[in-house]
Amino acid sequence: MAYLKSFRLLFVSILVTVMLTTQAAALGVGDNIKIDKLLLLDGRQLNAADIKGKYLVVQVWATWCPYCRRQNVNLKELVRRTQGGNLLVVGLSVDQAQDTVLNYVKQNDINFPIAMMTPELDRAIGKRRGIPELYVIDPSGRVLQKDVGQMVDLDVYELARFNRR
Repeated sequence: MAYLKSFRLLFVSILVTVMLTTQAAALGVGDNIKIDKLLLLDGRQLNAADIKGKYLVVQVWATWCPYCRRQNVNLKELVRRTQGGNLLVVGLSVDQAQDTVLNYVKQNDINFPIAMMTPELDRAIGKRRGIPELYVIDPSGRVLQKDVGQMVDLDVYELARFNRR
C-alpha cells in the first residue's frame, strides 16, 4: 500500500513538472512576436498589411478585471490623442464568452480593435503574470515595453511617444 502511494506521488510530481516546463516562456522586452492576422469581434480581420509599419500597443485583458476596466478608459483616450499616426491599440480578451466581451465593448464604447485570445497567441505570448498585461511592439515585431497590472493615466498617455505621423 505504501508503495502504491509513493508511486502515485511520484507520478503526480512528474506530471506537474512536465506541465510547468512545457508552458512557453513569457514574452519579454527584446523578444520578437509575429502577428499575422487577428479576427476582430466586429467580424473584420486585422492582417499583416494593416499592421505593417505600425507600433502596436497590445493589451491582454478581461471584462471581469477592474484594473483592465480602468486601463481601458485610458487606452480609449490614447487612441483619441494619436489618431492619424502609426500607433495601433489592440485588445486581446481572455474571457471565455465572446458575447460577454461584445456587450462590454458596446457598453463602454471601446474605440480600438478587440479580438479574443487564441491558442496560437496564447502560446506566442506565453505564461502571463497577471492582467492587464500590456506590450508595445515595434514595426519589426520586437517587444519594446511590457507592463503587468494597471498603468497610471500618465504612463498610458506616455505611450503616444511611439506614434509617428
